[in-house]
Amino acid sequence: MKFKTRWILSIAMLSLLVILCTLLSYTGHSSWGFKLTENHDTAETNYDPNWDSLDARPLPSWYDESKFGIFIHWGVFSVPSFSSEWFWWQWKGTKPVPRVVNFMKQNYVPNFSYAEFGPQFTAEFYNATEWADLFKASGAKYIVLTSKHHEGYTNWPSKYSFNWNSMDVGPKRDLVGELATAIRANTDIHFGLYHSLFEWFHPLYLEDKKNGFKTNKYVEQVSQPELHEIVTAYKPDVVWSDGDWEAPDTYWNSTGFLAWLYNDSPVKDTVVTNDRWGSGVSCHHGGYYTCADRFNPGTLQKHKWENCMTIDKRSWGYRREAPLADYLTMDDITQTLAETVSCGGNLLMNVGPTHDGRIVPIFEERLRQMGSWMQVNGEAIYKSKPWRAQNDTMTKGIWYTSKDNATSVYAIVLDWPSNNQVSLGVPTTSSQTTVTMLGNQGNLQWKAGAGGAGVVVTLPAKRPCDWAWVLKLQNVK
Repeated sequence: MKFKTRWILSIAMLSLLVILCTLLSYTGHSSWGFKLTENHDTAETNYDPNWDSLDARPLPSWYDESKFGIFIHWGVFSVPSFSSEWFWWQWKGTKPVPRVVNFMKQNYVPNFSYAEFGPQFTAEFYNATEWADLFKASGAKYIVLTSKHHEGYTNWPSKYSFNWNSMDVGPKRDLVGELATAIRANTDIHFGLYHSLFEWFHPLYLEDKKNGFKTNKYVEQVSQPELHEIVTAYKPDVVWSDGDWEAPDTYWNSTGFLAWLYNDSPVKDTVVTNDRWGSGVSCHHGGYYTCADRFNPGTLQKHKWENCMTIDKRSWGYRREAPLADYLTMDDITQTLAETVSCGGNLLMNVGPTHDGRIVPIFEERLRQMGSWMQVNGEAIYKSKPWRAQNDTMTKGIWYTSKDNATSVYAIVLDWPSNNQVSLGVPTTSSQTTVTMLGNQGNLQWKAGAGGAGVVVTLPAKRPCDWAWVLKLQNVK
């Protein structure tokens, strides 16, 4: 009898162990705190429409593994292509910007309205397959296209934006649909969509705002139907919300939408979302955090985050008046990438196409340069994890990532030293340590630093790329 009882208990313990192992393989925890889940398994959990429940959803692992994406700001604001994508508000908002007002006075007839820019948003050179090929060449693993910015014009034939969408006015085309199809047919890039919750001048929104957001006609008749429409029609893997800050999340019904998105939508297993779902929500709730535009904290964060930034330092939309000095160089971009990924973030880098559908040469050049850099150094970026230190303590301009449970450590060196030697203060070496440079053949010579602390590496005679070089250190602590 005792033997039988012990046998039953042993079987029960073994079953429990199998269940625990299954659960651990089902939901993973990253080494720096936030939860990840495999792409094909976001579980059968039913999420309730409250932040405690929604915030418990693990982030689909494809997003953290991707590290680098492309943002595309495109709309009617691309027609004046002056000042920024906020052109309409800067012209007709509560505090008009003099240079924008003067631009309109000097170049357009009196009583010209913003709506008259709509037919000029022609997109005749827009070739979604060419865009997809360019984004693939950039090394990006996901893209986020503006489906609608704060001006309210939708880049798809929305049933909820009558006569102010890309099928009724301007291109007479489904711009979102064409790019979604081209991306999926020609690349393995994840397709995502940006959507602005509010519209500057929509009468229903202005009415709700006047009522202190105690009414919600705009949400019920415009923003919520639009969100369901784009998710159902285009099945984006990213829903990038914005335009939320004037009203609380309860007005936007954000938790209700996210519960549907995570439980019942066609992308419930793969979709990721950001944190812009109502005033006070950003950097506190949502899938991953953006906190603010160009957020780049320089320190390791406990929650997965994204640095959304622009190649044009002053605008997200295309600007005809932008001088060369306003565009980031590849030195700028690789530095931002290194800082971001080392601290656990993703980089979402923006380009602004023209009204006729071109991605101008300066943007194309940066994207192709990024792709060439990734071909050499992508091992240090894609699927990497933050290391125990984010940047070096001895030499400025060196940022770390890691892989394989930190058995491989990558030191991203932003500046090539004049004496061809790099001193790293953080790594601890051993007799098993090896050092190589990505894109270069063979091991590099190294020696322990002064007093046995750190390591001094002799760099190769030939540089494998033009910007930011990566040392791969194995068997260091």
